[in-house]
Amino acid sequence: MIPILINSIEEMSTICRQMIGKVGFVPTMGFLHQGHLSLVKEAKRISDVIIVSIFVNPTQFGANEDLSNYPRNIERDIKLLTELDVDYIFFPTNEQMYPNDFKTWVNVDKITQVLCGRSRPTHFRGVTTIVTKLMNIIEPDFMFMGEKDFQQLVVLRQMVKDLNFKTKIVGCSIKRERDGLALSSRNKYLTKIGREKALCLNKSLLLAQKLFNENIQSSDEIIAQMTDLIEDNEGVIDYIEAFDPNTLEHITNIVSGSRIALAIVIENTRLIDNIKIN
Repeated sequence: MIPILINSIEEMSTICRQMIGKVGFVPTMGFLHQGHLSLVKEAKRISDVIIVSIFVNPTQFGANEDLSNYPRNIERDIKLLTELDVDYIFFPTNEQMYPNDFKTWVNVDKITQVLCGRSRPTHFRGVTTIVTKLMNIIEPDFMFMGEKDFQQLVVLRQMVKDLNFKTKIVGCSIKRERDGLALSSRNKYLTKIGREKALCLNKSLLLAQKLFNENIQSSDEIIAQMTDLIEDNEGVIDYIEAFDPNTLEHITNIVSGSRIALAIVIENTRLIDNIKIN
């Protein structure tokens, strides 16, 4: 089945108001990989109608970030979504989503100011605003998001709770290449050598789990060893943080269920990953 491609906000909203059954929604910025497609597959498992949005949201990019170079291939995306029998692809323009008189922003306090929010201070304002707009247009029963962007998942769950949206956010596990590298649209920026170096992200997270298994619970001690591994691979560290998965607050002693997340720059490409410590 070929998905119906919708460019108009009004048309998408009208169609959604007439839908029967549970609506599953997967928001993306396109250039789809198997991580995105795993979200679609999970949506198909529990939803009757599947909608995927493709919109490279300019307001979540900061100054000197990769908005203009962000990978795009709508024809390939449509082909992949057709193979999964997606019902609708929502593909709005910047002018529709952010008209010239646009003045309204959605902010979530505190939990947007840590981790990625420290170095990308306007990022989550852009994320929460665009997701609010998309949920208002589509009014889905479920929205599917990957755990690779764990802070984003926590922030959006808080927003949905605080603003009384009916949508349930379904978090889905991180999908990786066979060698452990977390799937990301930005992986295409890496050279062959850079991609090998980027494996240090997952290797450092597995090291953290190994150290915890050896009864080392100090986050400082674990992060110090992770830092050595990453710097040995010429990674530039934005942050490595151990935190409570519900509040995102820093923890000094890691316990089962804690999260460790990191953001590392390899060959000028910023990559993120995280692990749940068991």
